[in-house]
Amino acid sequence: MPDLSPSVSISAEREVGARRRLISVTLDEQSIGRGTADQEHERAIAIYDLIEDNSFALEGHDGGPYALLIALHDAKLVFDVRDESGANVVTHILSLTPFKRLLKDYFLVCETYYAAIRTATPSRIEAIDMGRRGLHNEGAALLAERLKGKIRCDADTARRLFTLITALHWKG
Repeated sequence: MPDLSPSVSISAEREVGARRRLISVTLDEQSIGRGTADQEHERAIAIYDLIEDNSFALEGHDGGPYALLIALHDAKLVFDVRDESGANVVTHILSLTPFKRLLKDYFLVCETYYAAIRTATPSRIEAIDMGRRGLHNEGAALLAERLKGKIRCDADTARRLFTLITALHWKG
């Protein structure tokens, strides 16, 4: 009979949790437009935060941990998922059409926010930032919906991935 003590169960959960995660994230250099210092900083923070704390699992695949390359190819979003050794596990290609309006609105609010932090009142900056965060949450939810049946991730992971998707569109 197997040992069903709590310590064995917790250990098994940790092992599964350690596999269902990203250990590296790379943005395709050919896809990325140069951003402002603020945008580059936001991208670096998103990658760091994503690696430090994420939940990422492929549907129907018990492997992991994973390395992720995010790219744009022919106006489509590419998630190239690899194993620890760098071998391709799966490549998911998503249409960006559902994101177009949201990305346009998001960048407009971001421009307003970055301009406001230099001259606006704190209450105005906070109001703009609330709008920016709302659009960011909407983008993360849309991404999670588009990945359904392919990749499972928690809300924080989806938010950070959406930040990186926006990084692919920044032209500076």
